[in-house]
Amino acid sequence: MVKKKRIDIITLGCSKNLVDTERLSHRLAAAGYEVVNDSDDVCGDIVVVNTCGFIGDAKQESIDTILELAEAKKEGRLGRIFVMGCLSQRYFEELKTELPEVDHFYGKFDWNGIIDDLGAEVPPTVKPYERRVTTPPHYTYLKISEGCNRFCAFCAIPLITGRHTSVPMEELEEEVRLLVAKGVKEFNVIAQDLSSYGIDIYGEPCLAELIDRLAMIEGVEWLRLHYAYPAQFPWDVLPVMAKHGNVCKYLDIALQHISDKVLSNMRRHITKAETMELIERIRREVPGIHLRTTLMVGFPGEGEAEFEELKKFVEWARFDRMGAFAYSEEDGTYAAKHFADVVPQEVKDARLAEIMELQEGIALELNEQKVGRTLKVIIDREEPDFYVGRTEYDSPEVDPEVLVRKPSGGLGIGKFVNVTITEALPFELVGEVKKV
Repeated sequence: MVKKKRIDIITLGCSKNLVDTERLSHRLAAAGYEVVNDSDDVCGDIVVVNTCGFIGDAKQESIDTILELAEAKKEGRLGRIFVMGCLSQRYFEELKTELPEVDHFYGKFDWNGIIDDLGAEVPPTVKPYERRVTTPPHYTYLKISEGCNRFCAFCAIPLITGRHTSVPMEELEEEVRLLVAKGVKEFNVIAQDLSSYGIDIYGEPCLAELIDRLAMIEGVEWLRLHYAYPAQFPWDVLPVMAKHGNVCKYLDIALQHISDKVLSNMRRHITKAETMELIERIRREVPGIHLRTTLMVGFPGEGEAEFEELKKFVEWARFDRMGAFAYSEEDGTYAAKHFADVVPQEVKDARLAEIMELQEGIALELNEQKVGRTLKVIIDREEPDFYVGRTEYDSPEVDPEVLVRKPSGGLGIGKFVNVTITEALPFELVGEVKKV
């Protein structure tokens, strides 16, 4: 027998990167390679690094990973190193000069070139959207568009991904049906900007129609929406969310700030009053919805008064899920060109800790309201003392989990169970399977 060549793929960054990795993995496997994803023991003939280039820490992680692999290559433990993704898309020429140990660089959109450079032959029956799911088999991410036209002052994403480009509805429906046939039950719908879905193809926002069509596909148990943009929000998606039981009452919508001064500096195209009306209307039209947001501290123009305004907003909004990060200047962005990064790092760090401490208290209070309720939970994995699952209000990797006490007879991974919540922590719930 001929031993298959092994290719290790390391994925860094967001779930959108993960989808690209899964598509590449499927093509390589179809071409006859042994593909290993995120192995603890990288030792393949070839290793592919799918990089992130969003913020400074992510870029550094990508560089450090490549340098570690370069050392392994020098020691003879690896064959060739290929680098793809956002970092190489943005800094292609610089990386080629500074990292000669890398055999080939590819951007975010030309990773299919890896197939060509290997001389591999992918069967013509393989469809562009087919992929090898690397998450637990019961859930996955569905990327409905790529790119962004918003050009927020702080954000390098449009510089990396280019203009917003939607995937046609028919192709997404085919992809979902194929994945359902493979056992996927939960689809986390992702994009840099959900709110703009369809404009480039159909001339108007079509997120509502897309979700309506996907929700009617047999076997789709949960659809969850990530990364809506607050300005020009697609209001017609709210009745769709309220209508379909399998569209999770969950929305990830990054708001970044609330001060009109800071929002203007950020070029967010929305005001404080409009933001507050947005939150109120979403909650009014989709009762019980859980909102996740991301906030930024330390952006130019944020003084003590603006930060106090942000804290009061967090207290008012009482987000079910919230993340935050400190501003870091990114090459080529509007902010880097037009604003001095004047807030000291120690002040940024202190504000970040303060606002997350505030949110922790809110999260605990909201979780305590779930004690005594019975919630539908999907089981993700088994630990020594608990099964670990999530409700419809919890996205994989980023949101709270439910620790389910082990019943006699056990639970199946990927199964839905009704769990009565008995205990609340700030970022976890504890419960037991409801007795019939």
